[in-house]
Formats: sequence, structure tokens, C-alpha cells
Amino acid sequence: MKARTLLEAGLATMTLGYPAVIKPTSFFGSIGVIRIDRPEELPAAFEFAAAGARRSREDTDVLVEEHLDGPEVSVECVTHRGVTTAVAVTRKILGPAPYFNETGHTVDAADPLLAAVAPVAAAAVRALGITDGVQHVEMRLVDGRPRLIEVNARIGGDMIGRLVHLATGIDLPKAAADLACGTAPDLTPTRQEAAGIRMLYPPASGTLTQRQINQPFANRVPWLRQVQWTRQVGDRLVLPPEGNLFTARAGCYIVTGRDTAEVDERLDTAADEFTVTVQAAR
Repeated sequence: MKARTLLEAGLATMTLGYPAVIKPTSFFGSIGVIRIDRPEELPAAFEFAAAGARRSREDTDVLVEEHLDGPEVSVECVTHRGVTTAVAVTRKILGPAPYFNETGHTVDAADPLLAAVAPVAAAAVRALGITDGVQHVEMRLVDGRPRLIEVNARIGGDMIGRLVHLATGIDLPKAAADLACGTAPDLTPTRQEAAGIRMLYPPASGTLTQRQINQPFANRVPWLRQVQWTRQVGDRLVLPPEGNLFTARAGCYIVTGRDTAEVDERLDTAADEFTVTVQAAR
């Protein structure tokens, strides 16, 4: 439900009940998204979401939604002339509640969940009247059943397109370019692997004083496919609630493996080889 004022948000929670999710109507990266469990949490949560909404150029209203309790996934889709193909499902790792910051993603070409969520994603795209393009359809699995959250008419962020390519061989940016040129995209899988990304966050907010990876480790493991630093030493890193994905992350890394289990293990192994140190403000 849309809410332009705190009063409207309160009325919405009376209909939806608790817990509830308060979020900007139009933004990205889980900025301004927060869960509330009690009415007394609503004023601060509404202001948190409204601050995120004010950063949008499209819509500055706030949404109040039912909280869906279950794992979060996204379905990466390509639609050509009204026919939607779900090419991969992305499983997401979230940071601490009550926020919804995404700290990592995994894609497995053989993920059995794809068969269950693909029809739901295709139906959502069809209901919106989308006939051509790439879509990133977000869902939560409630009691094992997919519940739709939102449809994004774009490639997923956080390098999800890269994960899809590493795991399946399907090139989503190329598919988008083909569609823009009126050409049928090639969605034939050429790989049967898995890939994952993890974001590098500091233990607390502060000034970044050190960022590095154990280089001998990086040199000897071919499955560490990419390391990317997004912040420089001397930059200020700010974690939620004051910060967001732009201010909190120092970088990210990508690994590959035979399946999700191996990718998760390698993500954990690589995590111990990174150093992200900050000096807290005094």
C-alpha cells in the first residue's frame, strides 16, 4: 500500500498487520527498506524509508507491505516477442535484520528451484504487458512456495549477470543488446557450473585504513575469478542505518565451483584471506 504520510502508513499496518516492511516506492539496492514488528517502531521506520524515497527521481512515496518470511531469490528472465524464458535463479544472502541489505548471491545452473519459480516469474512479466527485454524478478519462498515481491525490467545488480554467465554461459547483456536490435537472443546454456559473489563490509563504520587480499592465496586458486575494490584507503565507510550499499561496501569477490555447496565453501574460504580495516570516528 502506498503511504504519503505517517498516518497513511499507520492505517496500512492496521490492514496488513505486523511484522510489516516499509520501503521507498521507487529505488534500488534495498536502500530505505526496513522491517518493523511493533506499532511503536513505525515513526522511525517511516522516516528511514521516506529519506530513501526522497533520493529517487521517480516517486517519493513510501510503500507498506506484508512481511514475507522465507528465503529471498530472484529469477533472471529474458522476454522475446511475448515469450519469457527464465534462464537462472539467484539465491540471496541478506545482512542483519531489520534491514534488507544484500551481502551476497549464488547462481547454480542445476538449481532445481528454477522449475518451480520460472512459471511465476513468466506470469508476472506477462501480467505487466512486457513483450521484450531482460527482467530481474524478486520473490520470497514462504513455506516453500514462491511469493512475488517485484519485477525489475533490467539485468540484476551486484554483478548477477556475470554470475549467470559464469554458471550457465548465457550472456544477459548480449541478450539485451540483441533484443534492442530486434534480434532473437541466444539463450542456449553452454556451462553447467555455479558461481557466487560476496560483498566486503567493514566490521563497523569508520575510515578505511587497510584493504587487501592475501596475494599468494589469490595466485594459487583459479576459482577466485574476480576481486574488485570499490573504495579507497581514506574513504569513510558507513553501515546501516546511517549508510547503505554505496557507503558501506569496500568491494566484492566472485568464485566459481561445481555446485552451490562448493561455491558457498569457497566463498567462506576466500573470506578469511581478505582484510578490511577501519578506524572508528572519535
